[in-house]
Amino acid sequence: MGRRWLITGCSSGLGRALAGAAAAAGDDLVVTARKTADLEDLAAAWPGRVTAVALELRDAASCADAVRYAAERLGGIDVLVNNAGGGLFGAVEETSDTELSDLLDVLLVGPWRLTRLVLPLMRAQGAGHILNVSSVAGHITLSGTAAYAAGKQALEAMSQTLAAEVAPHGIRVTVLEPGMFATRYGTAMTETHDHVPAYDEANGPMLAAFRALADTPQVGDPEDFAARVLAMVATEGPLPLRIPVGDDAFGYREAAAEAARADLAEAQRLFGSGAVNAAEAP
Repeated sequence: MGRRWLITGCSSGLGRALAGAAAAAGDDLVVTARKTADLEDLAAAWPGRVTAVALELRDAASCADAVRYAAERLGGIDVLVNNAGGGLFGAVEETSDTELSDLLDVLLVGPWRLTRLVLPLMRAQGAGHILNVSSVAGHITLSGTAAYAAGKQALEAMSQTLAAEVAPHGIRVTVLEPGMFATRYGTAMTETHDHVPAYDEANGPMLAAFRALADTPQVGDPEDFAARVLAMVATEGPLPLRIPVGDDAFGYREAAAEAARADLAEAQRLFGSGAVNAAEAP
């Protein structure tokens, strides 16, 4: 039997590519977006295999309805992919409480809510796979992306704890950390309402790079993302908790790990027990 998927954020980009690949592999899916009109062609391409449902991640009732429908339509949920997201560009000083809260609702609270709703089904099955789509941007310093990075790091922290909690129930948790892919993320990213000119020098070139992301030839193809994720889901047994997706993603993550190791070593040199004891010596 094929797997039964619930995938969020399938109107374009990585979610759409993954949905198409899973359907082509013979699996059954419920796919979501804020507007089902954005999913009509995907459902039409795979009649009876792909079903589209409207989902507003920031609305608890909408999330509950989507999970309930998916469970009834598919007879269960084997794979949950928390892929839907959003982007906000602005310096920390420029980001308002409302803008931060709205983004975290999408990046963290919504996936947490869907996970909570799906877990009783997976525990009853004694199996399941939850994939939370993070980003290498959660580990590297990109000016203007603090709110986005904060949401992704929080999602990873939740996922790490979740993995330990659900492993005894036969449920796997995987954090996907995509690198740069040709999606609409950069063009769809909103900017903070407040603008502080002092940050233009650092943030201006970064925003321009994001806006051009979909047309940059060096970035990855969403179809490659989909193929790699299908291979992960098909792999039996334990998987690494965090998996970079895309060849560039491994380079970004290694650079971030090296920077973290250097930072820790410097902290140890300055403020470790040996340094403190030496400073206190007569």
